[in-house]
Amino acid sequence: MMGKLSGKTALITGASKGIGEGIARVYAREGANLVLCARGSQTEQLCEALREEYGIEAIFVQTDVSDMQACVHAADEAAAHFGQIDILVSNAGVCRLGGFLEASEEDRDYHLDVNVKGAWNICHAVLPYMKERQYGRVIIMSSVTGYMVADPGEAGYAMSKAALIGLTKALAKEEGPSGITVNCVAPGVVETDMMAGFTAEDKAALAEETPVGRLAAPEEIAQTLVFLAGENAGYITGQVIGQNGGLVI
Repeated sequence: MMGKLSGKTALITGASKGIGEGIARVYAREGANLVLCARGSQTEQLCEALREEYGIEAIFVQTDVSDMQACVHAADEAAAHFGQIDILVSNAGVCRLGGFLEASEEDRDYHLDVNVKGAWNICHAVLPYMKERQYGRVIIMSSVTGYMVADPGEAGYAMSKAALIGLTKALAKEEGPSGITVNCVAPGVVETDMMAGFTAEDKAALAEETPVGRLAAPEEIAQTLVFLAGENAGYITGQVIGQNGGLVI
């Protein structure tokens, strides 16, 4: 059976776990061939599992998105293997909580290097291949944090995630004439490893604050990215899609 993304090639950063892994699994189920980029070599095992389960092609390229040359290498490998890059999901992200006045320059740069420079780098590396074909879907993962809300201890993370909104809008304006859409997804609270420091009571409180009464699963965030990557989303660009279960109503 043909999936919604059959025949497409998607490059996903931060694909080793959490939302990135969820996106990879849902994209594979929808028939996309995958280029999974992450720092950890265990992502190769995810490629093998997806190839076996869904019959798609998937390759792993070890990538530190804070390194421009590593991103160029990932894009080049994707194009060499598949001949095209139809979809880019800039998902790699980090979060380190702590008071603003106690934060070091290293804490600041930790967020900027991965969350902001990482998105810049991978977009800069992939967009030439999309422009050559006059087609592309770019999806940048931000967060409800920074975009709409923030809590104490989130200054670095909030700043970096808010910056991605500006990048999305600027790229959408610039690349629209080339047949490339650029959109942003801003999830709320998602059940991932990034919440490892939260207690069961913390999670229960967040679920109670959320009108739908629960946290999100990575795979349901991924469903929005299936739509944005598909043919029916060609007139949607420069938008921020909030997916937070009503947390910020």
